[in-house]
Amino acid sequence: MANRLFEALSITHPIIQAPMAGGITTAELVIAVSEAGGLGMIGAGYLNAESTRHQIREVKASTDKPFGINLFVPSPYKEEKDAIARAQQSLKPFLDKLGSTRMGSGFISYEQTIEIYHKQVDVIIEEKVPVCSFTFGMPSSVVINSLKQAGTFIIGTATTLSEALAIEAAGMDAVVLQGSEAGGHRGNFLAGVEQSMIGLMALIPQTVDQVNIPVIAAGGIMDRRGVRAARCLGAQAAQLGTAFLTCKESGANPLHKQAILEGQQEDKTTLTKAFSGKAARGIENDFIREIREVETELPEFPIQNTLTKPIRSAAAQNNDRNMMSLWCGQNPNLAEPITAKELVHKLVDEE
Repeated sequence: MANRLFEALSITHPIIQAPMAGGITTAELVIAVSEAGGLGMIGAGYLNAESTRHQIREVKASTDKPFGINLFVPSPYKEEKDAIARAQQSLKPFLDKLGSTRMGSGFISYEQTIEIYHKQVDVIIEEKVPVCSFTFGMPSSVVINSLKQAGTFIIGTATTLSEALAIEAAGMDAVVLQGSEAGGHRGNFLAGVEQSMIGLMALIPQTVDQVNIPVIAAGGIMDRRGVRAARCLGAQAAQLGTAFLTCKESGANPLHKQAILEGQQEDKTTLTKAFSGKAARGIENDFIREIREVETELPEFPIQNTLTKPIRSAAAQNNDRNMMSLWCGQNPNLAEPITAKELVHKLVDEE
């Protein structure tokens, strides 16, 4: 099955760079990983169709190796004015502290989000992107069939066996298993976050025993030991996020990289909805701690994400990592400030 996945993806090594949205996954990072024999992935979750096309063409201009792209599957949400007003009141002290008067606004409706998403799918088909992965849910049968007809290899994201089985039943070609150790947003879509917090080493064997599509392991994998362990349990490849986040080609804010590289022994990761309204794992800081008491009342994703954008931007400008979203998996001690090519080679050395 590993050979089947390698052939389908046209990759040399069982390494996939996690598609980290929000500017972390630059075209340079995608190109470097693909050129090194892994699969570079564009994180297009926050992009519009035009920006998506631009980044695809930027990658294609510098490599003829295969690469992929990731989209967020939109979930229904409403713009609830009372919840937004309460959240704005909770966020105002942070804006005051940062010397900013700009409150997050310009909310995009669910209908607009759906429209952007479908336009992105059209761009992926038009640009003949070889691989497309999805997170936060499953694409519709119409989207799956359209991509399959275009020859695109389709990957779903699951946090439980039930989600992996649903992804296989929908006709997708492979599944990324996101263990509880993974940094960034949780990809659960059939159950709540608590029910989806299964460790990767427990999730892989129970899934490979029941699905016939290739399984890709994600969550806490930082070196070749992690890659080997995942493959020993039946995964055909490993997807790494935090390990690539600290690479030189990554677009992560230098403070974000520094928090992972220098604060490894003291900083602990935690799950939080403080920044986006959706559960995500990152390094705990003052913002997360202070918002925790009202976390259950926050507007849902992506409304809260829009509200906190000015805080995150001002914090970055003020070099204040206590108010930044520092997404990180549970194994930061192995992160290194090296090139993506060097990382890929270290991951597969002596394979």
